[in-house]
Amino acid sequence: RESGIERNIYESAEATLGFISSPCLTKVELRVACRGISDRDALSKPDPCVVLKMQSHGQWFEVDRTEVIRSSSSPVFSKIFLVDYYFEEVQRLRFELHDISSGNNGLRDADFLGSMECTLGQIVSQRKLTKALLKQGNTAGKSSITVTAEELSGNDDYVELSFSARKLDDKDFFSKSDPFLEIFRINDDGTESLVHRTETVMNNLSPVWKSFKVSLNTLCSGDHDRELKCTVWDWDSNGKHDFIGEFQTTFKEMRTEQEGKQIQWECINPKYQLKKKNYRNSGVVILNHCKIIKMYSFLDYIMGGCQIQFTVAIDFTASNGDPRNSCSLHYIHPYQPNEYLKALVAVGEICQDYDSDKMFPAFGFGALIPPDFKVSHDFAVNFDEDNPECAGIQGVVEAYQNCLPKIQLYGPTNIAPIIQKVASSASEEMHTKEAMEYFILLILTDGVITDMADTREAIVHASHLPMSVIIVGVGNADFTDMQILDGDDGILRSPKGEPVLRDIVQFVPFKDFKHASPAALAKSVLAEVPNQVVDYYNAKGIKPKCLSDYESTRTFSP
Repeated sequence: RESGIERNIYESAEATLGFISSPCLTKVELRVACRGISDRDALSKPDPCVVLKMQSHGQWFEVDRTEVIRSSSSPVFSKIFLVDYYFEEVQRLRFELHDISSGNNGLRDADFLGSMECTLGQIVSQRKLTKALLKQGNTAGKSSITVTAEELSGNDDYVELSFSARKLDDKDFFSKSDPFLEIFRINDDGTESLVHRTETVMNNLSPVWKSFKVSLNTLCSGDHDRELKCTVWDWDSNGKHDFIGEFQTTFKEMRTEQEGKQIQWECINPKYQLKKKNYRNSGVVILNHCKIIKMYSFLDYIMGGCQIQFTVAIDFTASNGDPRNSCSLHYIHPYQPNEYLKALVAVGEICQDYDSDKMFPAFGFGALIPPDFKVSHDFAVNFDEDNPECAGIQGVVEAYQNCLPKIQLYGPTNIAPIIQKVASSASEEMHTKEAMEYFILLILTDGVITDMADTREAIVHASHLPMSVIIVGVGNADFTDMQILDGDDGILRSPKGEPVLRDIVQFVPFKDFKHASPAALAKSVLAEVPNQVVDYYNAKGIKPKCLSDYESTRTFSP
């Protein structure tokens, strides 16, 4: 039997998760298409991209964006947005249509073609919502957007597919065809939903397309016998693609590839079939591999014995103000906690539920520390470098209060050293190749980071490790820099241009939650953590440790 302590962790973790996820009814997939987009540049068609934003505490933030489709006034996007649907909350969504001119992937005001706002509830209840796109409150020509919602069933498994083709028909006069493949799922009502559109392989009649992952829900609504229609096109820069041929299949048929049979389909052009006497096909499409990827949930890992290790880092730079002065963010008031303590306790209490030993290493940065008063960016708040751990959040609070009178606030605000410190523990853990420990660094800071380049470098490095960083902004400073680190609105890159492997930074301005319930803060701070843990282990193909007892008690919805 598990010990009482362990059982306790599971119960508190489930309770915390419960409060974060019980209202979450389901995950919902949203597909987007637009019609009748007119362009400011009347000569050419726009290159549309839709950005999905969600409202949180009165602010819009980007959730995700579709691919850019070249030269299209009625694009059907293959990108599928996956969003959590909380039915007891009004989740406001905003779909913004932009024209991304080639060579510029950023969004500029001039490229904005219109937007549509609605709630997630409206889309889910109507299944398919079509509304006009508005620009400055007016309808933008005859343009409209259609969003289709599909709730996901219990099975989250993914499948990885890779296709190639040979001897496709040549559709171009001066060069060979530029083929791409589209896969559609045929729905119960006979309509088609785009599942995936591959990239275009230029000038090649025997293309090998990149492998891609898609959930079984997306591919066939979990029904292995559902009909799938696959179409091969010859890409054309003006958006008028030439039809090469098509074939029908099912996931059941694709799955037999796993048994080592190579599967291929003749690509047929029905017009040619009727007209041409000895027509055989317009080429052959081959499935090179088909692999089912089992997806595990956050609770699977926690229940499998994965420990979440929390480390706290506190900003002791001079910009916080002299702790003896009542205006200071570090002012120790005899009766009420300062901003740092409020943030530490609010966030720490929730984190505590996942941390089995309830021991938190706590570090400070940006202060001159005894005995020789040199500046340090990663000193133990309890001044015990060999054992910086404090017992519980209460222990961190006491160490913090004891340390303040002994140090001198200084600068600059460098957070790269502390990220590197936690990263070195995480990289030792990474070599075990087991889901044993996941590290979360909680940084409390009053504002602008001095070592932005080093910090970006450290985060890109850390994105390959079992760790996440939560930054809580304390006070009223300008936190624009922090928003950049939180890769929600574009991809964070190191100074050398290397992109983060996954988004591991969550930034939360504490001032937005000053008057909110601790639950609201917790939800915002920890919203991304379960997904970050799951994404890390699933991407590495690491299964939860001891699933046996737990799996057998878990009931799967049919």
